[in-house]
Amino acid sequence: MSTQKYNKLVRDRIPEIIEASGKTCVTEILSDEEYLKMIDVKLDEELAEYHQDQNIEELADLTEVIHSAVLARGYTLEDLERVRAEKATKRGRFQRKILLKEVIES
Repeated sequence: MSTQKYNKLVRDRIPEIIEASGKTCVTEILSDEEYLKMIDVKLDEELAEYHQDQNIEELADLTEVIHSAVLARGYTLEDLERVRAEKATKRGRFQRKILLKEVIES
């Protein structure tokens, strides 16, 4: 019998999937404060995985964690979209591939 330790935030159905495979898992429900910390860790983890694989699956995982972070911090997904759209209107998007190299004050 071997034990693998994780201590990481997982999707809600992961324990169910582990149990269905005939394994046993030990879980804990986090406090709100602990959850916020672990969401931030998960964001870093998913971003690193995206940097490594650069595929749509990792972007989907990153988006899911962002959605969870938004809700955990007391915002709504509508708030997120509104702020995103406002910033896109005021400051633009990232579609023109502009690299700012320098700013020279006169």
